[in-house]
Amino acid sequence: MSYYQRHIFFCLNQRPNGEACCADRGAQRAFDHCKSRVKAEGLAGPGKVRVNKAGCLDRCAAGPVAVVYPEGVWYTYVDEHDIDEIVERHLKHGEVVERLLVPPHVGR
Repeated sequence: MSYYQRHIFFCLNQRPNGEACCADRGAQRAFDHCKSRVKAEGLAGPGKVRVNKAGCLDRCAAGPVAVVYPEGVWYTYVDEHDIDEIVERHLKHGEVVERLLVPPHVGR
């Protein structure tokens, strides 16, 4: 068994050259909200869920993005309601949130 049941990584990369990046699209706010929700739901800790910051995940065109492992499910999101849905449905119940999936062909 893995140390964590699920691990969600939020791209918080900031591009200094003005290129589109997750940091400019509310990624830090989404990360903070997710971390708070996971704790409030009692999902945080060993054997449960870990919420982590990440550098560039190289899916910039879909940004902001987050990825959930071990499933390897890539999400984009717009607001806290989207994050709430990811927490409730995927992190808590293991159900993929289809409407927030990043299309497989979208990269940088």
